[in-house]
Amino acid sequence: METRGIEDMFDFRRFPKDAVILLLLLIYFPVGICLTLIRIFVGVHVFLVSCALPESFVRRFIVRIMCSVLGMHVRQRNPRSRDKNTKLFICNHVTEFDHNIINLLTACNTPQFEGSTGFVCWARGFMEVHSASGHGAIGESLQRYCATEGTAPLLLFPEEDTTNGRAGLLKFSSWPFSLTESIQPVALRVSRPFISLSTPESSWLTELLWTFFVPCTVYHVSWLPSVSRQEGESTQEFANKVQEVLAGELGLVSTKITKADKAEHIKRKRHTVPQTPPNVTSRPIGLGFMVQSLGTDDHRLDKMAQQVKDVLPHVPLSVIKKDLAKTDCVDTTITNLLENKEEAGFEATGTSTFGASRTSSYSSGSATTLKSAAKTFGKSPADRHLSLQERKEALYNFARRRYIEKHGLDHEDSH
Repeated sequence: METRGIEDMFDFRRFPKDAVILLLLLIYFPVGICLTLIRIFVGVHVFLVSCALPESFVRRFIVRIMCSVLGMHVRQRNPRSRDKNTKLFICNHVTEFDHNIINLLTACNTPQFEGSTGFVCWARGFMEVHSASGHGAIGESLQRYCATEGTAPLLLFPEEDTTNGRAGLLKFSSWPFSLTESIQPVALRVSRPFISLSTPESSWLTELLWTFFVPCTVYHVSWLPSVSRQEGESTQEFANKVQEVLAGELGLVSTKITKADKAEHIKRKRHTVPQTPPNVTSRPIGLGFMVQSLGTDDHRLDKMAQQVKDVLPHVPLSVIKKDLAKTDCVDTTITNLLENKEEAGFEATGTSTFGASRTSSYSSGSATTLKSAAKTFGKSPADRHLSLQERKEALYNFARRRYIEKHGLDHEDSH
């Protein structure tokens, strides 16, 4: 699957783009903060209860009810399809708490291969596995676990990383399917309002706080019939078959994208510089008038227009903004307005354009001065700075002569 497919499988934005949903989220925000604080307090009690009570149906029932208060609602379909003789559950991976949700429905253990160890690993409901001896040794250890009578089934996520659960499944790793000859597929759908279920590189603690913040997160668990490995079937073929079964149940695409592909894509996005239009990147930087961002908000345009207005005070803002919309550069707009002054009229103060009859006695002289200044617009920052100073001086003299003629003053009286 191409890059676009990877983009569809993961949510790289926490908040949606839809303006209506963002408005509703803003209105809901104070309520969400209050819910988070209350649920943190309740969550501590859920943890204490789960630690105090022994593993049993009663414990799972009580904790499930308390988790509903935390906003984690669990629904299951086809519970009778659960095979009590199967020692391995295979499930797709959507959130950091999938193993906790399945554990609310039936007793199972999920090994933790990487990440937190010790108390944190145990508190999160994982079974700690020492991975220093390598992947093969871990597989042998888990295979012996599955062969031991009286142990709870294993719950594994062969995708080995989370997706958004809407587009496709990551390619299943083959090693979990070498543990037993028969497995129980478990299809998991997760939904919540306002925000995404998870984002790459977000910690489990952050995801827990967002779970407390939203009104609810609904987990739909579907138990599928057991699937057995056929004679002569390799572990990878067995894994692909189970992946197709889960993808068909969830209505998703069975992809070849792996956990490593996801990590590489995230790394690439982190180090990729946003592409900029050629007319922006090719402009030299000078006088602090260059555009510092590619946004098109009105505030940035007004700021640039005011910079041009400071240099060309008699040009209407509407004309300045019109040219800025084309050039997106203060220096270029100043040059355009100076070179095409017949198109840039004065503000409506009783004065017409540069070619008006009231200024006819000196318009030709000023035009020569202004045009020569515009022609000296250099390519280097130093040359442009000199050119801008010349233009400012020409405009100052131009305005000064207009003022003298308008008020009938002598040249000496104006000093």
